[in-house]
Amino acid sequence: MIHRTVLEWNTLPYGSGQAEIPRDIAERLVTVAENSAMPGALQDQRHGLRACGMVGMIVAPGAELEILPKIDTPQQHGAQAVSSIRRRLVHMLAVVLDINVADGDIAHLGTQEETLLEVLIRLFSRRLSEAVKPGLPRRYVEQADDLPALRGRLDVTRQFSVLAVSPQKLACRYDEMACDTPLNQIMKAAVERLLRLSRAADNQRRLRELAFVYADVSPVAVSALRWDRVVLDRTTTRWKTPLKLARLLLGQRFQTTSGGVTQGFSLLFEMNVLFEKYIACRLRTALAGTGLHAAAQKGRRYALYTPEEKGVFQTIPDILIKRGNAIVQIVDTKWKCLARQDDDPRQGVSQADIYQMMAYARIYDCPRLMLLYPHHAGLGVDPVCNTHYIATPSGPDVLEVATIDISDNAALLRNLRTLCADGETGSPL
Repeated sequence: MIHRTVLEWNTLPYGSGQAEIPRDIAERLVTVAENSAMPGALQDQRHGLRACGMVGMIVAPGAELEILPKIDTPQQHGAQAVSSIRRRLVHMLAVVLDINVADGDIAHLGTQEETLLEVLIRLFSRRLSEAVKPGLPRRYVEQADDLPALRGRLDVTRQFSVLAVSPQKLACRYDEMACDTPLNQIMKAAVERLLRLSRAADNQRRLRELAFVYADVSPVAVSALRWDRVVLDRTTTRWKTPLKLARLLLGQRFQTTSGGVTQGFSLLFEMNVLFEKYIACRLRTALAGTGLHAAAQKGRRYALYTPEEKGVFQTIPDILIKRGNAIVQIVDTKWKCLARQDDDPRQGVSQADIYQMMAYARIYDCPRLMLLYPHHAGLGVDPVCNTHYIATPSGPDVLEVATIDISDNAALLRNLRTLCADGETGSPL
């Protein structure tokens, strides 16, 4: 099995070396990627295999490719830096998916040699092992059986028809505690799938133990699992994290392909979307107690209206910062590297992004706009926040181009609070 790790937008050259990938293996990986829910993760180029703006895992016969985001890791290099980036990605996923994982737990989840998939499997298997210690959740299920003594209530119709010639048996209907619940079936399906995929010895051992625990639960195909019937109450809150991890590892992002050379699977995340959702979640925490709150993917006002007053071209800003019902700031996140102002006065900001933000200012009557990028070492130590006045010098409306360092949780929350806690005026919804 060939294992390779590459950062997004980087290229693995073709070849047989440790930092290369054989051409035939690359073609298999591309085929699996193109059959996933997010095609376009890989580009089969002339001299190498290029990873595009998605991160995660792609596995094909004989090879697995791990794609990690480009995140700065100060004073870390090589395998240590890769491991740190992997843990940071797990942290971002945990925040976005509302999975309760402490930073200390993430730090001990995997070794430098293990992939993102093994780290997620370890997290799932550990949390599930903790959840099953008091026993599997059970529920009453109605049963029907012909018994020598009455149990529950008598099925009169069956007793005097089918069993009319067998008076020694009683047609009984009764409730029995059973472990065949939708929640248990989901967990069993996750355990069985991950047991086939995991290669880490401790993960395999833990998953085999869990498979034994779920031996009496009926197997259900992943496509037939009844997620809609799972209801967690105060007695089953310990299942919240395993359930969310199971949804991640069994859901639409986790795609399996079969047939010919396309056998394999992928688990992919679009970094633009992940960064946007991560910042929105962190803003909700950072702005607590300020009177401000962050609303993600809201607004939905139209840019144009027809003479019949029908709205067209609906707008959906990434994040609205609001005080009550008033919009005081609009934040649009961009997962791309911002250039130094010394090298490029525009800092590599897209003209289309500027036009979009100016449209937001008009449509939402909002005087304060921000384009927010991830910080990187090329910009210096401190995060960037450059203010530009819209339309006129020193005007009332501003567009800020800022960066945020996502490698430090505490600093990230402080900086987000600073960036977004000053807007006081805005338009009511």
